[in-house]
Amino acid sequence: MILLLLVVLAGAGIWYIWNGMKPVEPSGPAVKITIEKGMGSSEIADLLERTGIIRSALLFKGYLKWTNEGSQFKAGTYSAAPGATYDNLIARLNAGDVVKKETVVFTIPEGYTVKQIADRLAQTWGTDAALFVSLMDTGAELRETDLLGIPQDKGIRHRLEGYLFPETYELVKGSTPQQIVEKMMEELEKRLDSVSGWQAKLKARGLTLHELLTVASLVEREVVVDSERPLVAGVIYNRLDKGQKLEIDATVQYLLPQPKERLLYKDLEVKSPYNTYRNTGLPPGPICSPGLASIKAALEPEASDYYYYVTKKDGSHAHLFAKTYKEHLANIQKSREAAQ
Repeated sequence: MILLLLVVLAGAGIWYIWNGMKPVEPSGPAVKITIEKGMGSSEIADLLERTGIIRSALLFKGYLKWTNEGSQFKAGTYSAAPGATYDNLIARLNAGDVVKKETVVFTIPEGYTVKQIADRLAQTWGTDAALFVSLMDTGAELRETDLLGIPQDKGIRHRLEGYLFPETYELVKGSTPQQIVEKMMEELEKRLDSVSGWQAKLKARGLTLHELLTVASLVEREVVVDSERPLVAGVIYNRLDKGQKLEIDATVQYLLPQPKERLLYKDLEVKSPYNTYRNTGLPPGPICSPGLASIKAALEPEASDYYYYVTKKDGSHAHLFAKTYKEHLANIQKSREAAQ
């Protein structure tokens, strides 16, 4: 009699375990569960039972112990439906097979100004451009503002000008303006760190990061042909070292409501610390977001005796370089003749 009772109890136990470990009958759509960082396998098992994905948390815990699983489960939000097997759930939790969040992709071209970036972001995210401009003017509550040592000078038109790296980004839908701008600044840090010894090179040139990005932004707006970037950067440094005005058209274009195909003499007289036709030295800050090629050129300029350059008007976008003003005038004439 006792033997029969033991057999019945054993059978009942086996049936209970077998039945408890069977997948839940598929019913209804998948549900989302969020595994928080620090949650143990026991808590996760309880969550799976509460949401109806498994029949028994107790048996799932036992299975995890028997199979030596559960220590590698990754945090995140998962989508699972009743009917999943233990092995399937374990594999997905180990792999971090989380629900893919809806994202937004946008591209900031090299040479874009704060205003252009703000307009692009506003169009992409359906937000007022003024919100982005205000944030880019102050840099308030952004960790990278202090990390990058961005100066807060009243003479700077937009405080974050030049610090928003031009790139294609993919961010989670619903990201805040602060998160978006911060990501672009983080990308600048990442790209700078990709340049071997950039801080030592910066120190050797006696420049601040702000000055480096300012030079890089001038190169970005002046040069189309990549191979000329280091040479133009060298011309800029030559003029700075000599105390000669840079006289860069791009600094004047930066001040205009809309860029012009051709600047007039009256445009060159606009009163602003950014106008390098009126002031010696660098403008107060960058005039656009330079790409990595321009940053590298500003960091490692090509040495030469050139002090002047003029764009060839033959459609090549290349430049003619000169050592003296007399040679420069001759190059201007050559450029005009090539356009005829």
